[in-house]
Amino acid sequence: MEMEEVEQMEATGETVPQSLPLNEKQALNSAGGFTWEVNDMTRLRRFLCYGSEGGTYYIKEQQLALENALVLIRLIEDGRGVEVVQEIKTFCLEGRAARTNPALFALAVCSQHSDIKTKQAAFRAVGEVCQLPTHLFTLIQFKKDLKEGMKCGMWGRALRKTVADWYNEKDAMCLAMAVTKYKQRNGWSHKDLLRLSHMKPANEGLALVAKYITKGWKAVQTVYNEKENSDYIRKVMQYLEAVEKVKHTTDELEVIHLIEEHKLVREQLLTSHLKSKEVWKTLLKEMPLTVMMRNLGKMTADMVLTGDVAMVCEKIQNENILKKARVHPFNVLVALETYKKGSGNRGKLTWNPDKDILEALDSAFYTSFKNVEPTEKRLVIAVDVSDSMNSLVLGSSITAASVAAAMTMITMGATDCALPMLWALETNIIADVFIVFTDNETWLGDIHPAEALRKYRNKMGIFSKLIVCGMTSDGFTIADPQDRGMLDICGFDSGALEVIQHFVMDMI
Repeated sequence: MEMEEVEQMEATGETVPQSLPLNEKQALNSAGGFTWEVNDMTRLRRFLCYGSEGGTYYIKEQQLALENALVLIRLIEDGRGVEVVQEIKTFCLEGRAARTNPALFALAVCSQHSDIKTKQAAFRAVGEVCQLPTHLFTLIQFKKDLKEGMKCGMWGRALRKTVADWYNEKDAMCLAMAVTKYKQRNGWSHKDLLRLSHMKPANEGLALVAKYITKGWKAVQTVYNEKENSDYIRKVMQYLEAVEKVKHTTDELEVIHLIEEHKLVREQLLTSHLKSKEVWKTLLKEMPLTVMMRNLGKMTADMVLTGDVAMVCEKIQNENILKKARVHPFNVLVALETYKKGSGNRGKLTWNPDKDILEALDSAFYTSFKNVEPTEKRLVIAVDVSDSMNSLVLGSSITAASVAAAMTMITMGATDCALPMLWALETNIIADVFIVFTDNETWLGDIHPAEALRKYRNKMGIFSKLIVCGMTSDGFTIADPQDRGMLDICGFDSGALEVIQHFVMDMI
């Protein structure tokens, strides 16, 4: 009967009150109104994406503890643990998580739970979810943190097999690169994990790398120099030898030669090596674009770029390189503003910005807009224009005004975050998503933003969403955590961009 009444109202052009459902997807809330329900799976997706079950994405990552993921326990106890593990895999493999830690924490919870099917599914997923050694180290630490709260053991047969399989499923050369680049994290090292997992190498190449991890380079030499080794084993030996040589030499020419011949990376070098201009120039040839942009200030300060500015500028502006690196305009903006400032946020490093590099970054900013995947949604974007927008963004080194301008590419007082919805109501503008960029929480106005959004939805008959980016706030209260169409962002970083896109596209 209710839906018939709604249809009659819509046919006559009347607005549907909140006491009636707009469609069958709405549910009756405790106040007697109909809203879009936030179910446990929606809460799980929020948690996997940004570490919170509610409607707020915090730039400063919250401390992950069991009470922050109660939805996980509820879903597992409802018999949906295997489904939860599949969601964890999907978020990680499709790059839908703004950070990896929430997904790793969720996987740790699943692997510690007493439900056998959930636990088995979690252990099977480790190889796919933990792409890097740092992910594996983080997962192990989360499991350790959960031991007391979940009243369970840790280093049982299942975990030992899972960790051993993680190493055994790798190619020996790839593993050699990984373990020498990512040596340890969160108090765990590769030596710890091999010892605790009782790993038995699946082939000779892995046996070589395992011996290198557990016994060191001299032990490897003792065993393998006396053997008739295959070409592949010799290749792995040569790579590990290069890693060892570079750790024990102060000869600049030898360091450069080892980098060029074996494609060594910055993490495998000593701090003293990175004081050399020539070493930096050598690294620069194969350096990923994102790493290069982060280090422009240091390289300028150390005069590393002398004679190579043209090459750097060409790489920064190259459309194909920008596309391959999937560089977002916001990341270029951060690099540009940081470099222009001539000093870092921490330490005493200073430099004189090179005008050609500034121009290249400015050009790259506009070029990188081609990398932004269109949402095909109708957006209403509102920008706070109060004086306080000159304050720095939480999680960044640029002003709130700069971020707002970059995100809108247009210019639009006190702050009233309900205004966009009220304006759209008055002008009958159809919008799928409202995005508000402000430096702080809303305080002015006769109606709450959440209520203004609901009024707009009821009048227009569409499930519009609201995103409020409070770029300097340290807390948020605007979004209704029970409404899956509202999101607060506290601060702003590259992860926030992913959260916005996935929220708009109904992926979280």
